[in-house]
Amino acid sequence: MMPQAATSHATPIGLAPSRGAPGFPVAVENAILSLTFATLILLPLIEIVLRAVAGVGIQGSSALVQHLTLAIGALGAAVAAREERLLAFSGSALLEGGTARVAKLLGYSAAAAVGAVLCYASYELAATERVAGRILAHGIPVWIIQSLLPIGFGVIALRLLLNSSGQASGRVCATLLATAVVAIFVFAPFDSQYLVVPGLLALVATTLLGAPMFALIGGAALLLMWNAGVPIASVAVNHYGLSANPSLPAIPLFTLAGYLLAESAAPRRLIEVFDALFGRLPGGAAIATVLACTFFTSFTGASGVTVLALGGLAMPLLLSAGYKEKPALGLVTAAGLPGTLLMPALPLILYAIVAGVSIEDMFLGGLLPTLLMVSIVAGWGIVRQPARRATSERFNWRRVRAALADAKWELSVPLVPIIALSAGLATPVETAALTALYVLFITVIVHRDLSLSRDVPRVLTECGLIIGGILLIMGVALGLTNYLVDAQVPDKIVSWATETIGSRFLFLLALNVFLLAAGCVIEIYPAILILAPLVTHVGAAFGVHPVHLGILFLANMELGYLTPLAGLNLFFASYRFRKPVIEIFRAVLPLFLALSVGVLAITYLPWLSIGMLSVLK
Repeated sequence: MMPQAATSHATPIGLAPSRGAPGFPVAVENAILSLTFATLILLPLIEIVLRAVAGVGIQGSSALVQHLTLAIGALGAAVAAREERLLAFSGSALLEGGTARVAKLLGYSAAAAVGAVLCYASYELAATERVAGRILAHGIPVWIIQSLLPIGFGVIALRLLLNSSGQASGRVCATLLATAVVAIFVFAPFDSQYLVVPGLLALVATTLLGAPMFALIGGAALLLMWNAGVPIASVAVNHYGLSANPSLPAIPLFTLAGYLLAESAAPRRLIEVFDALFGRLPGGAAIATVLACTFFTSFTGASGVTVLALGGLAMPLLLSAGYKEKPALGLVTAAGLPGTLLMPALPLILYAIVAGVSIEDMFLGGLLPTLLMVSIVAGWGIVRQPARRATSERFNWRRVRAALADAKWELSVPLVPIIALSAGLATPVETAALTALYVLFITVIVHRDLSLSRDVPRVLTECGLIIGGILLIMGVALGLTNYLVDAQVPDKIVSWATETIGSRFLFLLALNVFLLAAGCVIEIYPAILILAPLVTHVGAAFGVHPVHLGILFLANMELGYLTPLAGLNLFFASYRFRKPVIEIFRAVLPLFLALSVGVLAITYLPWLSIGMLSVLK
């Protein structure tokens, strides 16, 4: 069974069996999610074809695609709750036995209470919209789509209660606790200001105990708005506001491309290519591992998935090349990190959307920092090369040609977004759909690694589950962020920072320390959603280029993958190689220190992030 830590990230491809749930309802739910995802892919592709052939498009296509993404978010989050894979704090995985059971019951009870209140807030939004009678497109009322929000939150709350305990008595206890929390929130006989601080502390405590991350963010938004006299329906309004972002659908589409690659035999083909090219060089096995893992992470958006997908291939490669187990473990655990900065990685896209930066600019800004971080990890691998590694092996052109021929389709995947975006042939969302279609063609038609009828729906459901967890946090985080903006919190932080810190040099140093500390306790996606809007305000006050700030932000969060308590790559590697987490951390510590130097270089050499912009734009 995978540790709770893994729920903060993508877990191994393939859904775990649903506990106690009938097979048919689960299959129907998965099918609905898969079909919705398939429709999301098809609409942008049809739009491209119609525009090229007839010079027209589908009326309201953009709005439909954006609302389909919202639907995938609601459906995917409900499936994630069913599978107990909502994004959660990783430290709870350290608890065992009875302590873990009690912590889970308390955490899930609190999260269910938050979900129930969000369900009511979303219902108010949909009811108001039904009276307004607005039409989305083609006669579809807006309230129909909005109604998925209360349904989704209601299902999430119910499933949290069902999963809170393995015993009926435990579930009854969780239901009573959740009901009591909601009753206090609704019928408190005293001023709301007396509940804010205790409520926030309780949310933090239950999050540490394992409550899904959305409960902390959404609960904080509800408490603060309630205390300020703002209708709680505002949280639902902000959640629905996600559908107004035209770039949002690029997130699930690019992520799907990565998950299709992860489920296919692409990892094996990529390892073979890079080993054939570099394996005979000093440290060649390390170079091959780093390049393959970086390439792979750029499409999955999660280096933890890379550890799982490529770890079983890269580890034997390193050991056969003579590397000792400890440095080999460190390399496999850290090798995929640079891919977080390389297009079309999900963190890049998500940061661009949240911070209001061009996705294309973020793609360009990540190129040189990725090269730097790849060089650091590969260089460390070369330095740690085993002394007995033979170097007399001749370069095998036949093997290289065979490997390149076998993997040419995977290696050409990055060309799809590069050509489509640089030539202006498609929007970012259409580019993402093209990339997903191209990878689908590779995995199903060319290599036949996946079955269109059996495997693709499963991967669509898995990807929808992951996206649902992310969009759930995005929606509630948007509500919290908007409250903080209305309360002028960013302005107050800017005033404090400019008066206290003064220089940009010290600000950047303080920002590094802050983000690294945040990376120890919060996963990258919630960090982007909560912290990026605040950081961008302060960065602008100090004259930091927004792309430089974004790459700096993500580079620091990269290191969070390797640090306790939320260093998820440590947990993924522990799970994959059956080693204690502390042993994995010791193995990766030298690489953590080396990558810290790279982060400092990205921090104080802004041309690494913005140099490509000045050259190519």
